[in-house]
Amino acid sequence: MQSGISSAATQLVSEEVGVEVSHVTKGFGPEGAKLVVLNDVSFSIKRGEFVSVIGPSGCGKSTLLRLVAGLTEADHGTVTVHGEAIRTATRHKSVGLVPQSPALLPWRTVHDNVSLPIRVNSKANVDRRLRDPRQILSSFGLGHAVDKYPFQLSGGMQQRVAIARAFVFDPMVLLMDEPFSALDEMNRDQQRMGLLEFWQSNRKSVMFVTHSVPEAIILSDRIVVMAAHPGRIAEIIDVDLPRPRDENVYATDAFRDLEGYVRNSLKSVMAPGQAA
Repeated sequence: MQSGISSAATQLVSEEVGVEVSHVTKGFGPEGAKLVVLNDVSFSIKRGEFVSVIGPSGCGKSTLLRLVAGLTEADHGTVTVHGEAIRTATRHKSVGLVPQSPALLPWRTVHDNVSLPIRVNSKANVDRRLRDPRQILSSFGLGHAVDKYPFQLSGGMQQRVAIARAFVFDPMVLLMDEPFSALDEMNRDQQRMGLLEFWQSNRKSVMFVTHSVPEAIILSDRIVVMAAHPGRIAEIIDVDLPRPRDENVYATDAFRDLEGYVRNSLKSVMAPGQAA
């Protein structure tokens, strides 16, 4: 293994764990004919750690994220957030979710879209820790756009609004499902740098699903490489690049070495002709 690159397999002390996925198996279809999508998947995300999940199409990345989001249940195994069962954690708004598409309501302003989670059930939200939507939007460089409508924003700005919306409840864990996949490369890089800057000052536990190796490296503390058929963890790679990071990291030998290592890890779990 190259210098500065190591596989992470250390069991975390419980109080340090933000997300714990333990021996999770998930299949779809009728009993006796289930297609197993995830098989015996286990990993942890520390509090304040940024972890990316990468792997070939069909390896169960998005299914895994949906399990951690509490949107579906495992057939076997457990998922906890800060020691709580995932259903309890999501009720407490401990988990924020950013989907692939912004899913903004076109008839609401940017401010009203970000405020929507607060208004949906205002009585239930009285005792919850909430953040000022205008403050969040300003942190994402959208202070000038609070009164605009989604159609007046670029695709990258719309995605930033979706990320800002996930922070309204000040979640302990942020789940992101390829949030920049629909953007062109220049816009995508701009958005990931914005996310990196915001995360470095807010340090939430993040699970980030991506198909991009450079994106996974620049953002992450660790990268979970998954194999398919059935989905399983092939390797967990430490990203030993110093923080804070910016776009200058791309030009370093350490980044290029790590990129080559991750690509080789992916290549080893992909069938000939299979897409990442």
